[in-house]
Amino acid sequence: MSHAVKMNPQVQKNIDMCLESHSRCEQTMTYCLMQGGRYADMSLIGPLMDCADMTRLCADMMMRQSPMAKEMSAMCAKAANKCADACMSMESDQMMKECADACRTWAEACRTMANARA
Repeated sequence: MSHAVKMNPQVQKNIDMCLESHSRCEQTMTYCLMQGGRYADMSLIGPLMDCADMTRLCADMMMRQSPMAKEMSAMCAKAANKCADACMSMESDQMMKECADACRTWAEACRTMANARA
């Protein structure tokens, strides 16, 4: 017997986007740590960790329909922008540039979620 709550398609799209962001940041962190040197500096790893954690938490809050999901979306947008800025410090590296571009897209989506009417 299934008791799953049917998600609004837009909310489900937002959840999927957050989980995609979480995965991208985790993969980029692994890449950075494998590169070592300045890639493993906390000025880069820290924002990647923050973005990965925030997007996962934001997805979790949307899944459980938390009344605080909008506020978390606003924080998620800030974390994604900081992550994009950090990744752009390595813009000559294609993977880092792609992560930065993706983070900018997620930041905009998070701002939209934060400003959506209930």
